[in-house]
Amino acid sequence: MSWKNFGLPLLLLTLWALQDQGAQACSCFPIHPQQLYCQSDVVVIKAKVLGVIRGDQGGVQPKKYAIKHMKTFKGAERLFVVVLTGPNSAACGVSLTKGVEYVLMARLHSESSLHISLCDFYHPWDSLSPAQKNLLYRYGEGCDCEIKPCYSYPCCNTKPTECLWTDFLPGKMSSHEQARNYACLKTSDGCCDWCKGTTAMRQWR
Repeated sequence: MSWKNFGLPLLLLTLWALQDQGAQACSCFPIHPQQLYCQSDVVVIKAKVLGVIRGDQGGVQPKKYAIKHMKTFKGAERLFVVVLTGPNSAACGVSLTKGVEYVLMARLHSESSLHISLCDFYHPWDSLSPAQKNLLYRYGEGCDCEIKPCYSYPCCNTKPTECLWTDFLPGKMSSHEQARNYACLKTSDGCCDWCKGTTAMRQWR
């Protein structure tokens, strides 16, 4: 999945989860990756896709991917071996590439499997910016903060715990700077502000 997909019309689709196929059939609200990370039922892992599990699939049955669970950023300390998704793009199903390592923000399905959809985060590890790789360790620090999308001028904070998400404004949608490189975190005075991830924050692999 390329970063050009990140700039699709904000009224239709989640900026971080949508792929071109199935766009008309599966619509999502814009959501910053930190907001998805902070949802209570979301598990965040790094995993390598081993391939599709063949069997009783098709129709309304979910598609099953076998994965090698490599790292946990958030969630229960267990090893997941399967990721489920919709059978096709009309059912919000995603297509994962065999042999590619992904960061998955998915929902717990069972003791050994997760479920992911087009509205979730499923980016190849190598496509993330160095700043975002580090912010995966810090998103949880800002779960008490609120990220407020700003679609047009004027746009103002209504409370000190808000961060204005301005990636939607004219001239900014092509870079997605806040979504790729920033997290909304608490400051020393109890307010919230954008914090940029840096390669000096943590060594990652």
